[in-house]
Amino acid sequence: MYAIIATGGKQYKVSEGDTLRVELLKEEAGKEIELEVLALVDDGDVKAGDALKDAAVTAKVVGCGKGKKINIFTYKAKKNVRRRQGHRQPYTELEIVKIKA
Repeated sequence: MYAIIATGGKQYKVSEGDTLRVELLKEEAGKEIELEVLALVDDGDVKAGDALKDAAVTAKVVGCGKGKKINIFTYKAKKNVRRRQGHRQPYTELEIVKIKA
């Protein structure tokens, strides 16, 4: 069984026991949260829309962190204009505990 969930403006395919990194959530480590379910597939039986009224995905917050650094370099040719910048995207790591159909 797996579910399609939505969080942080993105959609993820998850099963019980999976760990995934999502956009930063304002939850502390160790807390369990409920995620929005878009679709649920159980042995070829697909549920979506109104059939998901009682469906739920429970996830445990493992921790938060920052991703790999991305270097950004911009310049304008023949103008001696150069700018260097770095970015590390924050994330929250989740462990899928239970999928309730």
